[in-house]
Amino acid sequence: MRRVDVLCIQTVSADDRARIEAVDPAVRLVDAGGWFDGEIRETWSDYAVRRYLPPGATGTGTRADRDRLLAGAEVILGGWPFPLDLRARAPRLRWFHQRPAGASNLRLGDLWGSDVVVTTSRGAGNTLAMAEYAIAGILWFAKGLHRAVVDRDAGAFDHRAYRPLLLEGKTVCVVGAGGIGREVGRLAAALGMRVIGTRRHPELGAPLPPGFAQVGGAGDLDRFLAESDFVVICCQWTPETTGLIGAARLAAMQPGTVLVNVARGEIVDETAVADALARGHLRGVVLDVYNGEFERAPPEVLWRDPRVLITPHVSGGSDQNRHGAIEIFRENLRAYVDGAPLRNVIDWELGY
Repeated sequence: MRRVDVLCIQTVSADDRARIEAVDPAVRLVDAGGWFDGEIRETWSDYAVRRYLPPGATGTGTRADRDRLLAGAEVILGGWPFPLDLRARAPRLRWFHQRPAGASNLRLGDLWGSDVVVTTSRGAGNTLAMAEYAIAGILWFAKGLHRAVVDRDAGAFDHRAYRPLLLEGKTVCVVGAGGIGREVGRLAAALGMRVIGTRRHPELGAPLPPGFAQVGGAGDLDRFLAESDFVVICCQWTPETTGLIGAARLAAMQPGTVLVNVARGEIVDETAVADALARGHLRGVVLDVYNGEFERAPPEVLWRDPRVLITPHVSGGSDQNRHGAIEIFRENLRAYVDGAPLRNVIDWELGY
């Protein structure tokens, strides 16, 4: 029986480790979670280190020890952040699986565009939590709750400034009707909203996702934006979606639209958003992500605007961990041992 050497470079629980090892007797698992924290601290931005590493974490073992672990790995299970030079230090590496869902997380390292098969947890993240966040953002501005913060700071109520909206009958456009987007649509429909959405390649003749009135392709986006009261960005960040929501598409939205982004900051042109807010074209903007979030604070012009709600990439958090990364990894590990195709393989040209 051929042995499959699997290296975990992100900490896994004892239960998850047992589940991975139970996939096949050929699997030899080495848990090196936390070993690379020192290297990450030295190579990633201070902002990313403060956000993602435990305080004071410096890693385990010597550089030579970590090199030996990588040199022996055929399969690596990783997360975010990660050593940027994995490919160069892992000559036997054939497959890397990253626990997050977004392929763009890997653009900074030498795995991107390499000969290594890389898979993601796309569609198996905390999709319900993220969808609930999107709905909360919609309600925040629809009901004028942001005005309560303004009034508290001013020490007086401005009753006429609230202008609450009834969500029933309003239209929401979900840009990227995948795992997260489908949950957004389902919840929005439960509130009586009309839900439309886009996918890169909608399946002709396929049943509509629950709650959706229509799902179109990329060419339908401008038309959908023009008829929507709310727009929720859930798509992958790729070369095609970089700056997808720019000045022209913001102008195509109805006056008073609320824009929500739970995908990646690079999808939205933040300068154009600031201009649209200055013109009074948008009712509100919800950003759980922003351009350069792993390196710096949000743009001041957006952060200080009460019509913008910015959070530090927390939409996937909740009191229940429903992330399916380990299960996808186990399914793919079974397929890998059997020589079968893997799920969620990144297409380097498409970017996800």
